[in-house]
Amino acid sequence: MFTGLIENTGRVATFQRRGEAGLLTVETALPTADIAIGDSVAVNGACLTVTARENRTLTFDVSPESISRTLIGKLSSGSRVNLERALKLGDRMGGHIVSGHIDCTGNLTRSESRSGNHQLQFTLPQEHARYLVEKGSVTIDGISLTVNTVSPEGFSVNIIPLTYSSTTLGQLKVGDKVNIETDIIGKYVERLTAPWKSAGGLSMKTLAENGFI
Repeated sequence: MFTGLIENTGRVATFQRRGEAGLLTVETALPTADIAIGDSVAVNGACLTVTARENRTLTFDVSPESISRTLIGKLSSGSRVNLERALKLGDRMGGHIVSGHIDCTGNLTRSESRSGNHQLQFTLPQEHARYLVEKGSVTIDGISLTVNTVSPEGFSVNIIPLTYSSTTLGQLKVGDKVNIETDIIGKYVERLTAPWKSAGGLSMKTLAENGFI
């Protein structure tokens, strides 16, 4: 589990395709001595397992599922990536609950600077758009952000100068793709309330009859 608060932007040393899978090595300023083999690290929002480490690098096996669902397979030597170690119990929850499981990829369609801030507009597949709400949370390339607006075409976010300069968002250009993880709470609510759809949906009456109110 992660918070979406980026600790470091690393650089890809190598990415080797191994059939449908891959092997990713990232140069980082994170304290690699404190990171154990088997630890989870979010790389551009995708939860990956550390399989090897050296003084300045971390290496990850990348599964075929991660290759197919994220943009990890598009990385090349020199690419900047957002890095975050897994949340520890007792840490401050500064962002929001991020699982590190990418739902989809989206496209940057508009970038506008306003009073030092940057307003970015993204599209995403419609089947995932229903999990976005205004002033809710979304994760873009591992970064916890607040949804400004939602439209049938996508959503917008506001990026403060610190986030823009200390993450990979500052290098995005219109047309670029990003990893997107929607809010996990909405997905669980939809799953848990699905049985009620066949019964005509939820109402105050059914909630009362089943002891919720």
